[in-house]
Amino acid sequence: MKKPALLAAVLATTLLAASARAEDFPSAISVSGEASVSAAPDLAQIDAGVANDAKTAKEASDANNAAMGKVLLALKSAGIAEKDYQTSRLSLQPQYGQNKSTGASPVVGFRASNRVTVKIRDVTKVAGIIDTLVSAGANDIGNISFEVTQASKLLDDAREQAVADARRKAEIYAKAAGVTLGAPLSVTEGGGPVPLFKGRMAERMAAAPQAAVAPGEETLTVTVNVSWAIKAKE
Repeated sequence: MKKPALLAAVLATTLLAASARAEDFPSAISVSGEASVSAAPDLAQIDAGVANDAKTAKEASDANNAAMGKVLLALKSAGIAEKDYQTSRLSLQPQYGQNKSTGASPVVGFRASNRVTVKIRDVTKVAGIIDTLVSAGANDIGNISFEVTQASKLLDDAREQAVADARRKAEIYAKAAGVTLGAPLSVTEGGGPVPLFKGRMAERMAAAPQAAVAPGEETLTVTVNVSWAIKAKE
């Protein structure tokens, strides 16, 4: 075979392969759609604990164990199930002083601390639970957060709205490009709900006569990414 004929055959084969690839991967418009729904949280979570200082490690530990025992008893008396509170931090650390004449830092005592994470399944009781904890001797309260436990179920309507939003955008692009929108080629979901509020509560706030807690509402957002097939207008 002569070289020109060979080159022509190679070129034809390449064009056929490119055409096949184009058919395997049709042209598409890819957009994202978004929708939101608001819901009141139905679960709260707080950290509560006690810290005790003493001259010896045993004295600090004994005092801390007794203080935490009162806190746990208060939680049980307030109707919190044992499965809904869990130890999150336990520590015993030396406390150092300062010797001005030598510059040394001698041990002058010990601090024992114990914290539990508490789930409150009735958010209307959060303020009352905090007051109960403070009255029982808890002197370290914070890291409060709220959650919607059925977030995925509540987002079902929003998912349909998000797909409709994606189609609306795709139709705008298709019209601008002079093509017709076809069937969706792929649909993927991204994003998710986030806590309305999560932060540390100051000790002075926890020690107030009535803790001020506002659960508010949580905005749940869902995002979908959709690829739509397109074809030339007839």
